[in-house]
Amino acid sequence: MSPDPKHPLTNQIIRDEAQLRALIGSPTDLVCSKISDRLNAMTRLFVERSPFVCLATSDRAGHCDLSPRGDPVGFVRILDERTLLMPERPGNRIADSLRNILANPYIGLLFVVPGSTDTFRVNGRATLTTDAELLAPSAVEGKPPLLGILVDIDEAYTQCSKALLRSQLWDPQRHVAPASMPTGGQVMRAIHGEPFDAEQYDKERAERYRRRVGFY
Repeated sequence: MSPDPKHPLTNQIIRDEAQLRALIGSPTDLVCSKISDRLNAMTRLFVERSPFVCLATSDRAGHCDLSPRGDPVGFVRILDERTLLMPERPGNRIADSLRNILANPYIGLLFVVPGSTDTFRVNGRATLTTDAELLAPSAVEGKPPLLGILVDIDEAYTQCSKALLRSQLWDPQRHVAPASMPTGGQVMRAIHGEPFDAEQYDKERAERYRRRVGFY
Protein backbone atom coordinates (compact mmCIF):
# COMPACT_ATOMS: atom_id res chain seq x y z
CA MET A 1 0.00 0.00 0.00
CA SER A 2 1.29 3.46 -0.87
CA PRO A 3 1.99 5.86 2.01
CA ASP A 4 -0.71 8.28 3.14
CA PRO A 5 -0.42 11.18 0.65
CA LYS A 6 0.66 14.54 2.00
CA HIS A 7 1.48 17.89 0.46
CA PRO A 8 3.12 20.92 2.08
CA LEU A 9 0.63 23.36 0.52
CA THR A 10 -2.69 21.72 1.43
CA ASN A 11 -4.35 19.12 3.64
CA GLN A 12 -7.30 18.72 1.26
CA ILE A 13 -6.06 15.49 -0.30
CA ILE A 14 -7.88 12.66 -2.13
CA ARG A 15 -6.62 9.48 -0.48
CA ASP A 16 -8.47 6.64 -2.22
CA GLU A 17 -10.66 5.82 -5.21
CA ALA A 18 -13.83 5.85 -3.13
CA GLN A 19 -13.24 9.54 -2.35
CA LEU A 20 -12.40 10.19 -5.98
CA ARG A 21 -15.56 8.52 -7.29
CA ALA A 22 -17.71 10.36 -4.76
CA LEU A 23 -16.39 13.56 -6.27
CA ILE A 24 -16.31 12.85 -10.03
CA GLY A 25 -18.67 9.89 -10.46
CA SER A 26 -18.16 6.76 -12.59
CA PRO A 27 -17.87 6.36 -16.36
CA THR A 28 -20.90 5.12 -18.27
CA ASP A 29 -21.00 1.64 -19.77
CA LEU A 30 -20.94 3.23 -23.23
CA VAL A 31 -17.70 5.09 -22.46
CA CYS A 32 -16.07 1.94 -21.08
CA SER A 33 -17.13 -0.03 -24.14
CA LYS A 34 -14.94 2.06 -26.47
CA ILE A 35 -11.75 0.54 -25.04
CA SER A 36 -10.45 -2.20 -27.33
CA ASP A 37 -7.34 -4.40 -27.40
CA ARG A 38 -6.73 -3.81 -31.11
CA LEU A 39 -7.11 -1.33 -33.96
CA ASN A 40 -10.11 -1.31 -36.26
CA ALA A 41 -10.82 0.28 -39.65
CA MET A 42 -11.71 3.59 -38.01
CA THR A 43 -9.12 3.90 -35.27
CA ARG A 44 -6.24 2.95 -37.55
CA LEU A 45 -6.86 6.25 -39.40
CA PHE A 46 -5.56 8.15 -36.36
CA VAL A 47 -2.27 6.24 -36.58
CA GLU A 48 -2.01 6.56 -40.35
CA ARG A 49 -2.68 10.33 -40.35
CA SER A 50 -0.72 11.42 -37.29
CA PRO A 51 2.63 13.24 -37.65
CA PHE A 52 2.97 13.76 -33.89
CA VAL A 53 2.82 11.33 -30.96
CA CYS A 54 3.49 11.69 -27.24
CA LEU A 55 5.26 8.68 -25.71
CA ALA A 56 4.86 8.05 -21.97
CA THR A 57 7.20 5.68 -20.12
CA SER A 58 8.34 5.05 -16.56
CA ASP A 59 11.21 3.25 -14.88
CA ARG A 60 10.95 0.41 -12.37
CA ALA A 61 10.43 2.87 -9.53
CA GLY A 62 7.57 4.63 -11.34
CA HIS A 63 9.48 7.78 -12.26
CA CYS A 64 7.76 9.00 -15.43
CA ASP A 65 8.86 10.58 -18.68
CA LEU A 66 6.85 12.04 -21.55
CA SER A 67 8.56 12.46 -24.90
CA PRO A 68 7.28 14.13 -28.11
CA ARG A 69 7.83 12.20 -31.35
CA GLY A 70 7.28 13.73 -34.77
CA ASP A 71 7.90 12.65 -38.35
CA PRO A 72 6.10 12.51 -41.71
CA VAL A 73 2.43 11.55 -41.47
CA GLY A 74 1.98 7.88 -40.65
CA PHE A 75 5.51 7.41 -39.30
CA VAL A 76 4.19 4.97 -36.69
CA ARG A 77 3.60 1.93 -38.87
CA ILE A 78 0.79 -0.56 -38.34
CA LEU A 79 2.26 -4.06 -38.60
CA ASP A 80 -1.04 -5.72 -37.71
CA GLU A 81 -4.15 -4.86 -35.73
CA ARG A 82 -2.32 -5.40 -32.43
CA THR A 83 1.24 -4.30 -33.27
CA LEU A 84 2.81 -0.92 -34.05
CA LEU A 85 6.36 0.09 -34.94
CA MET A 86 7.69 3.54 -34.01
CA PRO A 87 11.06 4.46 -35.55
CA GLU A 88 13.63 5.95 -33.19
CA ARG A 89 15.29 9.01 -34.75
CA PRO A 90 18.55 10.67 -33.62
CA GLY A 91 18.12 12.74 -30.48
CA ASN A 92 20.14 14.17 -27.59
CA ARG A 93 21.25 10.68 -26.48
CA ILE A 94 19.88 11.10 -22.96
CA ALA A 95 17.49 8.30 -24.03
CA ASP A 96 15.05 8.59 -21.13
CA SER A 97 12.30 6.74 -23.00
CA LEU A 98 14.56 3.96 -24.22
CA ARG A 99 16.19 3.38 -20.84
CA ASN A 100 12.76 3.31 -19.22
CA ILE A 101 11.51 0.74 -21.73
CA LEU A 102 14.47 -1.50 -20.89
CA ALA A 103 13.47 -1.31 -17.22
CA ASN A 104 9.69 -1.32 -17.63
CA PRO A 105 8.02 -2.20 -20.96
CA TYR A 106 4.64 -0.60 -20.24
CA ILE A 107 4.05 2.55 -22.27
CA GLY A 108 1.32 4.95 -23.36
CA LEU A 109 0.94 6.72 -26.71
CA LEU A 110 -1.19 9.73 -27.64
CA PHE A 111 -1.70 10.27 -31.37
CA VAL A 112 -2.48 13.83 -32.49
CA VAL A 113 -3.84 14.67 -35.95
CA PRO A 114 -3.62 18.38 -36.88
CA GLY A 115 -7.11 19.84 -37.21
CA SER A 116 -8.82 16.96 -35.44
CA THR A 117 -10.10 17.59 -31.93
CA ASP A 118 -10.27 13.87 -31.15
CA THR A 119 -7.02 12.14 -30.24
CA PHE A 120 -6.17 8.44 -30.01
CA ARG A 121 -4.62 6.61 -27.09
CA VAL A 122 -2.72 3.34 -27.05
CA ASN A 123 -1.47 1.58 -23.92
CA GLY A 124 0.74 -1.43 -24.34
CA ARG A 125 4.11 -3.10 -23.99
CA ALA A 126 7.24 -1.98 -25.82
CA THR A 127 10.21 -3.88 -27.19
CA LEU A 128 13.33 -2.28 -28.69
CA THR A 129 14.41 -3.78 -32.00
CA THR A 130 17.37 -3.38 -34.35
CA ASP A 131 15.86 -5.62 -37.06
CA ALA A 132 17.13 -3.93 -40.24
CA GLU A 133 14.54 -5.61 -42.48
CA LEU A 134 11.70 -4.54 -40.20
CA LEU A 135 13.03 -0.98 -39.95
CA ALA A 136 13.84 -0.44 -43.63
CA PRO A 137 10.35 0.85 -44.62
CA SER A 138 10.72 3.58 -41.98
CA ALA A 139 13.58 5.24 -43.88
CA VAL A 140 13.33 9.00 -44.41
CA GLU A 141 15.67 10.93 -46.72
CA GLY A 142 17.25 7.60 -47.56
CA LYS A 143 18.21 6.89 -43.94
CA PRO A 144 16.58 3.97 -42.13
CA PRO A 145 16.47 4.15 -38.32
CA LEU A 146 18.97 2.05 -36.41
CA LEU A 147 16.41 1.33 -33.71
CA GLY A 148 12.66 0.98 -33.43
CA ILE A 149 10.04 0.56 -30.72
CA LEU A 150 7.64 -2.33 -31.24
CA VAL A 151 4.37 -1.80 -29.41
CA ASP A 152 2.05 -4.68 -28.51
CA ILE A 153 -1.36 -3.09 -27.97
CA ASP A 154 -3.24 -3.78 -24.73
CA GLU A 155 -5.72 -0.89 -24.91
CA ALA A 156 -6.70 1.35 -27.82
CA TYR A 157 -9.36 4.04 -27.71
CA THR A 158 -10.23 7.56 -28.83
CA GLN A 159 -10.05 10.47 -26.41
CA CYS A 160 -12.95 12.92 -26.61
CA SER A 161 -12.51 16.46 -27.93
CA LYS A 162 -12.97 18.43 -24.72
CA ALA A 163 -9.28 19.08 -24.01
CA LEU A 164 -8.54 20.39 -27.49
CA LEU A 165 -11.78 22.38 -27.62
CA ARG A 166 -11.05 23.99 -24.25
CA SER A 167 -7.50 24.82 -25.28
CA GLN A 168 -8.52 26.02 -28.78
CA LEU A 169 -5.28 24.41 -29.91
CA TRP A 170 -6.00 24.60 -33.63
CA ASP A 171 -7.30 28.19 -33.65
CA PRO A 172 -4.65 30.28 -35.50
CA GLN A 173 -5.77 33.39 -33.64
CA ARG A 174 -4.63 31.73 -30.42
CA HIS A 175 -1.18 30.84 -31.70
CA VAL A 176 1.71 32.49 -29.88
CA ALA A 177 4.35 34.39 -31.83
CA PRO A 178 7.55 32.29 -31.64
CA ALA A 179 9.58 35.43 -30.90
CA SER A 180 7.61 35.90 -27.67
CA MET A 181 8.88 32.59 -26.29
CA PRO A 182 12.33 31.96 -24.79
CA THR A 183 14.87 30.35 -27.09
CA GLY A 184 16.85 27.26 -26.22
CA GLY A 185 19.88 29.45 -25.57
CA GLN A 186 17.95 31.72 -23.22
CA VAL A 187 16.75 28.70 -21.26
CA MET A 188 20.32 27.41 -21.02
CA ARG A 189 21.49 30.82 -19.80
CA ALA A 190 18.80 30.77 -17.10
CA ILE A 191 20.26 27.45 -15.93
CA HIS A 192 23.99 28.22 -16.26
CA GLY A 193 24.05 31.96 -15.55
CA GLU A 194 24.73 35.14 -17.46
CA PRO A 195 28.17 34.16 -18.81
CA PHE A 196 26.48 31.52 -21.01
CA ASP A 197 26.45 32.71 -24.64
CA ALA A 198 22.79 32.20 -25.52
CA GLU A 199 23.04 33.94 -28.87
CA GLN A 200 25.88 31.74 -30.08
CA TYR A 201 24.08 28.62 -28.85
CA ASP A 202 20.93 29.58 -30.77
CA LYS A 203 22.89 30.52 -33.89
CA GLU A 204 24.73 27.19 -33.97
CA ARG A 205 21.56 25.20 -33.33
CA ALA A 206 19.66 27.07 -36.07
CA GLU A 207 22.45 26.30 -38.51
CA ARG A 208 22.38 22.61 -37.62
CA TYR A 209 18.61 22.58 -38.13
CA ARG A 210 18.97 24.41 -41.45
CA ARG A 211 21.34 21.71 -42.65
CA ARG A 212 19.11 19.06 -41.01
CA VAL A 213 22.05 17.68 -39.09
CA GLY A 214 20.92 14.75 -36.95
CA PHE A 215 17.33 14.76 -38.25
CA TYR A 216 17.67 11.25 -39.73
